Formats: sequence, C-alpha cells, structure tokens
Amino acid sequence: MYYGFDVGGSKIALGVYNEQRQLIWSQRAATPTHDYAQLLDRLAAMTDEADKFCGTRGSVGMGIPGLPVPDDGTVFTANVPAAQGQRLQADLSQRLGREVRIDNDANCFALSEAWDDEFKAYPVVLGLILGTGVGGGLIVEGKPLTGRNFVAGEFGHMRLPLDALEVLGRDVAQPLCGCGKRGCIEPWLSGPGFARLWRLHNQSDLSAPEIASRYYQRDEQAIAHTARYQALLAVCLANWLTLVDPHLVVLGGGLSGFGALYDGLEQQVATHLLPRAKPPRFAKARHGDAGGTRGAAFLHIKD
Repeated sequence: MYYGFDVGGSKIALGVYNEQRQLIWSQRAATPTHDYAQLLDRLAAMTDEADKFCGTRGSVGMGIPGLPVPDDGTVFTANVPAAQGQRLQADLSQRLGREVRIDNDANCFALSEAWDDEFKAYPVVLGLILGTGVGGGLIVEGKPLTGRNFVAGEFGHMRLPLDALEVLGRDVAQPLCGCGKRGCIEPWLSGPGFARLWRLHNQSDLSAPEIASRYYQRDEQAIAHTARYQALLAVCLANWLTLVDPHLVVLGGGLSGFGALYDGLEQQVATHLLPRAKPPRFAKARHGDAGGTRGAAFLHIKD
C-alpha cells in the first residue's frame, strides 16, 4: 500500500492507494501550526490509522509547500511554520520505523499526472502549475527529477525570455516576484499575472475569472487579451521545451481550466522551437485536488 501525505498550511490530507494506484481510503486533519512535536504526533497517528485500515504497514510519502534541504536534511516551508528548519524526513522515518520520502508539492503534482493510466506511456512529462504562482515538476521514466537543490521545475523563477518583451513591451516595469527578484516569469503567467497583463493593456482591474467570462461572451478586449497571454505562454513554454524536450506537458492550477488557452497553443509554441523539433502533447491535469496525495504516495513506486 502507498500512503501519500499532502501537508499544507491549514490541513493535512492523507490518501491510501493500492497496487493498482487506486484510492481506497482517505483522511483529513488540521495542520498543527507552530508545534513540531504535535505535527509529528498528528502524522504518526494518521499513519497508524491507515495501517489499521489496511492491515499492513504501507510506504509513506509526503508533499510539502516548500523544499527539502539536502545539505542538512531540514525542510524549508514557510507555509508550515512547525516544520520550518526541522529534520522532518529523518524524524518521521524514525518515529514510524520505515522510510519516509519527501518532495515539494509541485513535483508531487507532476508525478501524480505522470502515473495517470494514459499519461504513464510518456517517458518525459512536464507538469506545469498556472495558479497563484507558477511552478512545476519534471518526471523522467516515472521518477521526479529534483536536482541539486530540489528546485528543478521551478519554471516561474526563470527569467523572462527576450521575445516575451515583444508581448509585454520592452519598457514595462517588472513587478517584484515572491522570490524577491524582478524579471521572473511568475508575475506574468500566474493567475494574478493574467489579471496584471489585463491591467497593463486595458487600464482597468478585472480578475482572471471575470476576464474568462468576458471571453466566452465574445468580448473583443477579452479575446485580444487571451491571445496576448497565450503568446506570452508560448514564448516561455518554448524555452522550457528546448531545455527539457518532454513528450507531454500537463497543465494544472486555476488557469488550466480556461479552455481557450489550449486552442492553437501547439502551433504557437512550434514557431519558437528549433526547426525540426515537434511540440509535445498538451493536456489538462486530470487529478485535481487529489494530485498532492497521489504524487506523494507514488514517490515509492518502483516500476
């Protein structure tokens, strides 16, 4: 059995999956905010309940909104203060008497999608989250490519390509990114970035859902805006695709539900690739909110 924890700032979700990768049991509990001992107690208690339900000791994986720090075994996770700077993986492994594997939640999202019944046929899968921020993960032959610092797939914090400035305007002021730098992709391709791009070109404030609603009402400004955002997305995607050359790109996050973004995206991306390169397949994420627990559980899949 595979147990997957999705640990967030307010809740802990646990999903138990069988050998066929099917969810057979789940549980949710509040996240102890500031007490590390309580956090370990909560995770251990939930694991014990899963063991009792399954009649066996399952493997344990965990996704966190942050990064494991390889050099000292701690975790960096501002949204879960109780775990910040703690040796969560080692401490929980010792507490449970079994290996616990930890990865960031974006990698877990990508891994969940890569192990979809249809998507697992693709050797290299790029999972891209277009939500409050821009993140993602790269899955190679069913395993996350984490890199030296567990930051592989943090596409939102790559620099804006030169061609992106043709869409935005070369003299546009670059907003401060959540990472503390300017010139990142995230402030423009995230959900708030979708609204920021509207404000830049239309001098008014609308949210991403309001713009999408206007698009489906055939509002000319919303149609032009969507084409502008898609052009920016295509430029950035082409850079990432040239770097990792995936077979499949799965889009998640709030903006992934806006179907107009997929229309003609493959053709737009192709114009920015090397002449003989073919675009990958683009698909909407299939597992939604379950992706966190699925991906965390599948950190232990061997085949």
